[in-house]
Amino acid sequence: MTGRKVAIIGAGAVGASAAYALALSGICHEILLYDIFPEIAIGKAIDIAQATNYAPRGTVVRAAIKPEDIKNCDVVVITAGVPRKAEMTRADLLNINAGIVKEVTEHIKKYSPNAIILCVSNPLDVMTYVVHQVTGWERNRIIGMGGALDSSRMSYQIYQKTGFGAAQTRAMVIGDHGEHMIPCPEITNVGGVPLSQIVSKEDMDEIISKTKNGGAEIVKHLKTSAFYAPGRSISMMVEAILGDEGKVVPSSAILDGEYDYTDVAVGVPCVIGANGVEKVIELEFDENTKTKFAKSVESIKENIAILRDGGFFDK
Repeated sequence: MTGRKVAIIGAGAVGASAAYALALSGICHEILLYDIFPEIAIGKAIDIAQATNYAPRGTVVRAAIKPEDIKNCDVVVITAGVPRKAEMTRADLLNINAGIVKEVTEHIKKYSPNAIILCVSNPLDVMTYVVHQVTGWERNRIIGMGGALDSSRMSYQIYQKTGFGAAQTRAMVIGDHGEHMIPCPEITNVGGVPLSQIVSKEDMDEIISKTKNGGAEIVKHLKTSAFYAPGRSISMMVEAILGDEGKVVPSSAILDGEYDYTDVAVGVPCVIGANGVEKVIELEFDENTKTKFAKSVESIKENIAILRDGGFFDK
């Protein structure tokens, strides 16, 4: 990867925060912001570009006005989509966002045929599956950003309980990026010390509960979704790809036999490097976790079935 060119589709709060974090890291040569409202992409690109004057390395940040402007990218991040409104059913939201993601993905397939795609649009695991279906690419080149964010939220909750190890916590959250996510305290540590040896069972239960409600807590205060933590989670994953880091990150991956599941995208520990998902790490589950994981997969497959039954994949 010589050019290190990254496009971010959707210049809303999450997309712009990701672009800003990436620009400050200095790992990209060029960052493109694309949005259905070009003026927003132009304005935010100028603002972020001016911030790079104080970054460790120069990064070109500009707006992509037309779909063809996102050509020859190494990584493309999809954040485009609409939030669920009160009058929408789950099927409504699924079909609207799947339509948006499909259109965007077709542009990526045409103009950046060698890219790795990082999907951030919600419902995340289903949209990651949609991207894979639309591209028909090798599954390692399609990654969903869910577990990275959920794990950072779990790390935050652990710090709230312990008061130490803020940058040393290695949390693991698997399953869907939603109500059936599975925080895994038994394989979480702070500075190498198992979490079970630091916090009580009661505190552990509270950490798990607050992690699962991490997004809702922010919405309660802000009246809108989070963007800084998702933005940083995106930039961390892009850095792992561009730097070929071989970094273990819980990510939504297309399974093909791992954990005895196929034809579904779900959050599992992955090794992220230059080829995208270099390896899916298969954990040994106890019966309780196995049941939770099955429920998580089932909820994703139900949503995929809504799209399939509505003829979405036949269009």
